Amino acid sequence: MIVGCPKEIKTQEHRAGLVPTSVRELATHGHKVIVQSRTGEGLNFSDQDYIDAGAEIRETAKEIFDEAELIIKVKEPQPQECKMLREGQILFTYLHLAADPVQTKALMDSGCVAIAYETVIGPNGHGLPLLAPMSEIAGRLSVQVGAYYLQKHMGGNGRLISGVPGVKPAKVLVLGGGVSGFNAAQMAVGLGANVMILERNHDRMRFLDDHFKGRATVLYSNMGTVEDEIETSDLVIGAVLIPGASAPRLVSQAMFPSMIPGTVMVDISIDQGGCFETSKATTHNDPVYMVDDIVHYCVANMPGAVPLTSTLALNHAVLPYLLNLADKGWKNALTDVPGFMHGLNICHGKITHENVAGSLDLSYDPAQDSIAA
Repeated sequence: MIVGCPKEIKTQEHRAGLVPTSVRELATHGHKVIVQSRTGEGLNFSDQDYIDAGAEIRETAKEIFDEAELIIKVKEPQPQECKMLREGQILFTYLHLAADPVQTKALMDSGCVAIAYETVIGPNGHGLPLLAPMSEIAGRLSVQVGAYYLQKHMGGNGRLISGVPGVKPAKVLVLGGGVSGFNAAQMAVGLGANVMILERNHDRMRFLDDHFKGRATVLYSNMGTVEDEIETSDLVIGAVLIPGASAPRLVSQAMFPSMIPGTVMVDISIDQGGCFETSKATTHNDPVYMVDDIVHYCVANMPGAVPLTSTLALNHAVLPYLLNLADKGWKNALTDVPGFMHGLNICHGKITHENVAGSLDLSYDPAQDSIAA
């Protein structure tokens, strides 16, 4: 199979769909790999590094899209990339369609086979193995950037996240105890913050409580708990996820008057529409905005700030699935690999993921039907 990796073009996105070691694995399996020039420049990988691993270099994205049977990326295709996709071409990347009707329509119109990292389910029927690495990084970054924007000259309330002897640390409220929320709590606890995690799954609450052993407080999440705890929080991290669906809105603007002026809110869920009522996607170039004296950080590609770590972690997770796609073709790969079929979001103009269809109020065609066709 011809596997193509275009250079990412989203604002301040330095990650890459492939690193040279992944190219070498694909080449060893007998596949032709074409990579757009300068794809790895944000990772300190040169074109020669890719050539040495077995890739061929193309100058433009159009050459990649025209020649490749399978497109491997990191972020969702931008409008100009959607126009280059064609009928039956395989696209394997993050999509986050539930909050993006425009991209959804463009992918449907292209006729491509769009497989989303974020909805692939683990072989045991649980977990999101291709989303987990970025969730870990976003969770850890959320505390790092939150602590930075707590500084008074950045709009925050001026509290040091760790505190000092005789002065209390910041209170960090984490909404959601999944992968990103857990990693956010780990970082916040490590920095000495007073950490509160709100979670609804009882098994997950028991896991969190056992893991943190009193270093973080775990409470059942409902609207009353959110309203009570947010009033005294310095940093609020939104880390809720429903695979393939829009994130639930847990924090309303009506809560802001009761909050501490200069509270920082970091919305990790922004790729799925955000879990704060006032959330709107921002970029690394312009990451924050204020609403009623509350700082909002809603960067839609947080892991792009640390592209070397992010790309390596993502490639390690994605490569086995990618090799299956290239070796077997998309139908056999989705059928043979447990949980992989859940990654199929759009196929030949049809939405094949139920949560995506429901979030966008569009018709749903089961993935099994597309595979059987």
